[in-house]
Amino acid sequence: MTPSGAGRVRSPHETTPMTLIPRYLSLACAVAFLAVLVQPPAQAACGDRPGPGIDWSKCQKMRLKLRGENLSGATLVRVDLTASDLKGANLQGADLANANLTRARLQAANLKGANLSKVFGNRPDFSEAVLSGARLAKAELPRANFGGADLEGLDASKAALSRGSFKDARLKGADLSKTILARADFTGADMTEVDLSGAYILRTNLAGVDLSRTWGLTQDQLEDACGDDGTKLPAGLTRPATWPCATED
Repeated sequence: MTPSGAGRVRSPHETTPMTLIPRYLSLACAVAFLAVLVQPPAQAACGDRPGPGIDWSKCQKMRLKLRGENLSGATLVRVDLTASDLKGANLQGADLANANLTRARLQAANLKGANLSKVFGNRPDFSEAVLSGARLAKAELPRANFGGADLEGLDASKAALSRGSFKDARLKGADLSKTILARADFTGADMTEVDLSGAYILRTNLAGVDLSRTWGLTQDQLEDACGDDGTKLPAGLTRPATWPCATED
């Protein structure tokens, strides 16, 4: 009697457990590879101490004392810095896009080359700060103080900076095109080669300011602004009869 299974021809589709091992290994490797690809991005280290290159994205950092700290190259995207003290801090090359700077104190801070696009907040203080080559495009910072700041080459296009103070600021080569500057104060500011194309300068204080080397300024803009006999105008433009503006109550 022939033993059960004896002489039976094995189908080419049948496999032994040993022949399945390579397939299982290949499947496991594929699953592991996909897991690496789809794993969630690392979270910002909100609890880490301040330092160069720190990532505090989306962190709550209100009312902190960060005076003089080195935060160069830091990632501070969407961070809340409301009322935080960053006086004299090094933020060179930092990314602060969409950050909340409400009443943040950034006096004498180094923000050279920093990205501040779309930052927002009322009354931040940038007095005496260095923002040369920084990006402030589409920011919303009403009543910001840029008094005495270095704003050379700043890109503040399409920003909302109404009622801001730019007294004695250095704005050489800055881009203020399509920027809202209503009731801002530019007395004593260096406006050499500043682009004012399409800027909204309703009752903006330009008393004594040399505008002769600015770009994009029109007669209609001057009619809205407030200057005086000391205001120097680009060639082809004339001093409005309404200057100086009446003092507001």
